[in-house]
Amino acid sequence: MSDPAETDHWRLNGIRIVKAGELDANTAQTPGMNRAAAITHATAGAQKIWAGTVSIHPDAKTGAHHHGHLESVIYVVRGRARMRWGDKLQYVAEAEAGDFIYVPPYVPHQEINAADDQSLECVLVRSDQEPVVVNLDIDPVENPEPVRWIDPNHPE
Repeated sequence: MSDPAETDHWRLNGIRIVKAGELDANTAQTPGMNRAAAITHATAGAQKIWAGTVSIHPDAKTGAHHHGHLESVIYVVRGRARMRWGDKLQYVAEAEAGDFIYVPPYVPHQEINAADDQSLECVLVRSDQEPVVVNLDIDPVENPEPVRWIDPNHPE
């Protein structure tokens, strides 16, 4: 027979659902995008991760920024993301719906909606609760170098 205190423990400290209408737009922002927090310590009791959404209007781009010591994962839900990165945003790659993007710590980057007719909608997950967003004043290169990830699992 189950101990009622143990059952209550799981009820109070188990799964949390954050409904779409409960996202918190009061989070660090970068010009050109709208971030909304979903999973945080305040909303779900998360200790080590942060998750939310990001939306970029058609044919729009964000300002250059980085997230300090945080690792970020971006999942493209709808649209086509053009990512630029580097000290002068000199590298570029694109991702589409269903793709994941990994952004290492301290990497200066910029998200661009590569479509002029639909919003770019993504889910964003970071490795910590801190809302680190360092907006940068970068004069980007004119023609960035396209980069493809090439390794044994991703042949050229």
